[in-house]
Amino acid sequence: MKNDVRRRRTEKGWAQSELAERIDVTRLTIISIEKERFDPSLPVAFRLAAAFDCTIEELFEPDTN
Repeated sequence: MKNDVRRRRTEKGWAQSELAERIDVTRLTIISIEKERFDPSLPVAFRLAAAFDCTIEELFEPDTN
């Protein structure tokens, strides 16, 4: 699944570890999401969207390939 996590995180000036702490996941989870190797669970996706003050649909886009 394509996502906008890295761009939004860097715009906020947050390190991966800071975002991970804010949404209660590991830094490795953030790395995997940003590299589009891992699709987060719905609860994690909601926490990410809340951290960035956006909707899940604004943050994630289905990969149509």
